[in-house]
Amino acid sequence: MARIVPDDWQHLEATGAAARERETLAALAHGLPDTYTVYHGVHWTRLAESFSVFGEAQFVIVSPAGRVMLVEQRAGFLRETANGLVKAHLQTERNVAVGLARTMENLHRRFTAAFGAGTYGLEELFYCPDHVVRNPAIAGVNPARIVDATRKAKLAAVVLEALPENEPRLPCAARIPHFLADELSLTPDTSALIGAADTLVTRLAGGLATWARRLEFAPFRLRVIGTAGSGKTQLAVQVMKDAVARGARTLYVCFNRPLADHIAKLAPPEVKVANYHQLCDWVARDGGHVPEFEGPNPFEELERRFAQAPIPEHWQFDVLIVDEGQDFHEAWVSALARLLRPETAADDGRGAAWWWLEDPLQNLFSRAPAALPGWTVLREQTNYRSPRDVLAFLRDVAGETVPAIAQLVAGSPFDGSDVTVSAWDEGAEVSNDSGVVDATKRAITQALSLGFRKQDIVVLSFRGREHSRFTTHDDLGPHRLRHFTGQYDLFGNPEYREGDVLLDSIYRFKGQSAPCVILTEVDFETFDERAARKLFVGATRATMKLIVVASPRAAAFIEARRGG
Repeated sequence: MARIVPDDWQHLEATGAAARERETLAALAHGLPDTYTVYHGVHWTRLAESFSVFGEAQFVIVSPAGRVMLVEQRAGFLRETANGLVKAHLQTERNVAVGLARTMENLHRRFTAAFGAGTYGLEELFYCPDHVVRNPAIAGVNPARIVDATRKAKLAAVVLEALPENEPRLPCAARIPHFLADELSLTPDTSALIGAADTLVTRLAGGLATWARRLEFAPFRLRVIGTAGSGKTQLAVQVMKDAVARGARTLYVCFNRPLADHIAKLAPPEVKVANYHQLCDWVARDGGHVPEFEGPNPFEELERRFAQAPIPEHWQFDVLIVDEGQDFHEAWVSALARLLRPETAADDGRGAAWWWLEDPLQNLFSRAPAALPGWTVLREQTNYRSPRDVLAFLRDVAGETVPAIAQLVAGSPFDGSDVTVSAWDEGAEVSNDSGVVDATKRAITQALSLGFRKQDIVVLSFRGREHSRFTTHDDLGPHRLRHFTGQYDLFGNPEYREGDVLLDSIYRFKGQSAPCVILTEVDFETFDERAARKLFVGATRATMKLIVVASPRAAAFIEARRGG
């Protein structure tokens, strides 16, 4: 079985074009020997039909000899014209040969720069599993490199014929994987809908999860200040995998319980994953104290007990990762420091490693940044997760109020998601929530009409859970809402009402993302720094589509800034 990169493709639940490409990936994985590697873009969720990994190519195959083949797949109907095969997309037609030739030319240029002219092997293949090419001579692609519906069962065989397993290795063979890793930057994104861990989105990474892990200094104290979508959580997952591989005891701590629950499903089982108050609870119970969650200020009591509790050896770790550090209180830093394993003579001065990941723009609680004197600081301002027009929307609307937002860089290859802003009924009474509820129902209908499934949609309240008009709602029209009840069981686990569409607040959903985000109850008298940060947090949760449901005055303000 061929090696697949990224390697968690079998756990994806794909529909539409992604499902067809997943079928192709399965055929390549099982049809090629384990000496071949297939890079793919099946994860990459787009509003368009294509899920390319490089230009027009959905797959890049590397042989044991280091030869490379680009595979372009076009499912569905094609037209054979005098100018070659064309694929209809919306109101336009794309010439298959032209697109593939452009991709090949681009990659030839990069390979030549990296390895030198004539030192590598680069092939192309066009795969149309639903179409029979009647006149290969005018298709615009080498007929030997066309696999149509009549030869779909021979796809792997055609690849093996073009890229023989036993041919001599090229001088650049050992460098090809590193080159493709840098060029394609395929890194799985750990962000997903809570309770739907099989619905993953993969982003084009900027390298944070790769080169940050190459840093070396002692003692290892690294503060990563990165914007939303820059790859902080992805970095955390990779650090966990590295630590487990070398047998290091590892602890991941974040602020939000929903994020901790989700990361626990993705982290290696050897890693302890908790939010801060879960950690306090575990240490308290281990020491013989059972916390009371029904009393006044239960979490403050947990914090106090944890800070004062003796730390036994089995609660000390070689690697400590703090995520969402902007939400941590200063006092928590010294409490957590006690969990680091003391340095020994065998450490050679390195000791335990502490990673601190934060985004000041997502600081919604107005907490002062933790003082971490002597720490090394790494900054990343590029968002690779949100569509480019979502970042442009935020720069236009919020950049004047919070200049740091205006400085952010859009790294996503996706654009044109068409941010939608709608106002709820201007005639609705302040005490009557029918206006915002009806507008949010329409937003869900719009999302469904665009092809999103209910489990791909999350409704986020601009207000906190306690102040949201939706907290008392179990349904929005025909849509049952899944949301936190505000209650915890005897073990401190949050309880949820069952439903199809997730409802949450921007406060609880930080660190998460979803293909389609409906940001509702957006309202403010003055668009101050706090309002701008809340808009930023809510908008950057969307990986494909953002719909904003706002009050008439807020919608008018947003549209005026967009127009400016």
